[in-house]
Amino acid sequence: MPQTTLDTILEVTRTRIAALRPRTRELERRAAAAPEPRSFSAALRGSSIGVIAEVKRRSPSAGAINEALDPVSLAAAYAAGGAVAISVLTDEAHFGGSLDDLELVARQVPRPVLRKDFILDEIQLLEARAAGASAILLIVRAMAPPRLSELARLARDLGLGVLVEVHNAGEIDTAVAVDPTAVGVNSRDLATFKVDHAVAEQLIACVPSGIPAVAESGIEGRADVERFAAAGADLVLVGTAVARAADPAAAVRDLSGIPRRGRHT
Repeated sequence: MPQTTLDTILEVTRTRIAALRPRTRELERRAAAAPEPRSFSAALRGSSIGVIAEVKRRSPSAGAINEALDPVSLAAAYAAGGAVAISVLTDEAHFGGSLDDLELVARQVPRPVLRKDFILDEIQLLEARAAGASAILLIVRAMAPPRLSELARLARDLGLGVLVEVHNAGEIDTAVAVDPTAVGVNSRDLATFKVDHAVAEQLIACVPSGIPAVAESGIEGRADVERFAAAGADLVLVGTAVARAADPAAAVRDLSGIPRRGRHT
């Protein structure tokens, strides 16, 4: 089979993980000494659709978004606009992010911080905890179910929330089985990076009502948030639309305050 965009990204990630191995003990010490993270699960509650706003310089699909951003200033603007949590992309090769971005935001902005990356190994969990993350993203498509379950358990043991991402119906049961803090439903197919909101709408309705459902990717404005609210989403994760905005606080504010409608699954 031809290699997909996700395959390429995961190859680079495995190389990065191998380079981290010599730092395992250092990261274990730093993770153990890190302050208690802000509660990701508490941030996901509420009567309106929560906005998780993302610090994002570029992406394989959009190209350059905001290459010169200051992560703390941008995250602070998101918080001022009402973001319930901040997502920080830490993949450098494809998104221009770094653990330094995450550490600065976690230290200086009073919101839980999600490490958004392609996590395949426990050492990346230690990195996240040491840098001050409150939660990590795990992608069902990126690994076998036993590995997903193991990483989710290890993340919880470190005090990290776990957002588990799905893109098709067959992945929902796998995600739910690992006791996630939330399930992220990605409109973007990571094989092709194409966005289809109709797919995500259908999947959101299948997420059990006791688990927060986060709509991800391709959210450009309030109409998109309304659409996902109608489908039963509890939160939206928004990157490009707010990262490139001239007034990011206003951009987040415009997406906020839409009532949750719940799901009946």
